Amino acid sequence: MAGASPLRWVVGAVALAALATTLWLATRPPPLTVQGEVSADRVDISPRVSGRIAKLGADVGDSVGRGAVLAELDSPQLVAALAAARAALGVARADLDRVSSTRPETIAARRAELAAAEADVTLYQDAYGRQTQLIRSGNTPQARLDEATRNLEAAIRKREAADAALRLAVTGASPEERALAAAQVRQAEAALAQRAVDVEELTVHAPAAGQITTRVAEIGENFSAGAPLFSLIDTGRVWFTFNLREDLLAGLAIGDGFDVTVPAFGNRSLPVRVTMINVQGQYATWRATRATGDFDLRTFEVRAAPVQPVEGLRPGMSAIWVRTGR
Repeated sequence: MAGASPLRWVVGAVALAALATTLWLATRPPPLTVQGEVSADRVDISPRVSGRIAKLGADVGDSVGRGAVLAELDSPQLVAALAAARAALGVARADLDRVSSTRPETIAARRAELAAAEADVTLYQDAYGRQTQLIRSGNTPQARLDEATRNLEAAIRKREAADAALRLAVTGASPEERALAAAQVRQAEAALAQRAVDVEELTVHAPAAGQITTRVAEIGENFSAGAPLFSLIDTGRVWFTFNLREDLLAGLAIGDGFDVTVPAFGNRSLPVRVTMINVQGQYATWRATRATGDFDLRTFEVRAAPVQPVEGLRPGMSAIWVRTGR
């Protein structure tokens, strides 16, 4: 009987340990099972200019690369505006050339006028000299000398005007006129560049690689600028999104890793890492069920990205996250 006493102590200790373990397991919160889904970037593709659909390069379900031609639009108005802008640039450049140079014939004409004016000055200088000699000898009236003086002054002024006209012809337009003409050329070039961009925008390209999920465009339809033609999802960048009440976020931080299962993959376990925890709008608030002693709770989006790329993961697939150790 003396040896049975230690045995009873051992059995009692084991029973107490088993009871404590049972109580601990019973009081632990059960694992939290959260259902989420696979999401991806979605792009609504719209033209920047208005036009009629002339050609379609993609359809729903097609996988396209970045820069692929999705549609071509037709707009005679933009094509005509581009031609008008080219013509306006030609006019502006021609005007700049005009004010920046003078025709050789004009310069030659101005030189001839100056030479004629200088010849007149020489002629009237001789006539003035003769009249001066005659007035001293009293062989001519004063009126003749006055006439010769006026003719010489007029010839000198005419020579000065001819010389100024020649210098103006050689120099060309003023700096202000040249600057104005150059500015008009730059303005016409900018207008042409804008029209060229508008015409280029008639071809709609894919802004990113992905898969076409929606096509609104139809051949022959008119679409205004900003009207959606296609929707595209970026299948190369997908993530899992879960919605959690804020009182369930304890212990969760950016960068934490956990595993999710995807029913579409036969409940295959996929390691993911938290990349974002963001509050949802007021519409996602959990209202308190009691007037006092309870609080409204917000809902947060938890976004997690696969640690490794997963082939075949598609937006909209369900994902299960069993969160333990809360």
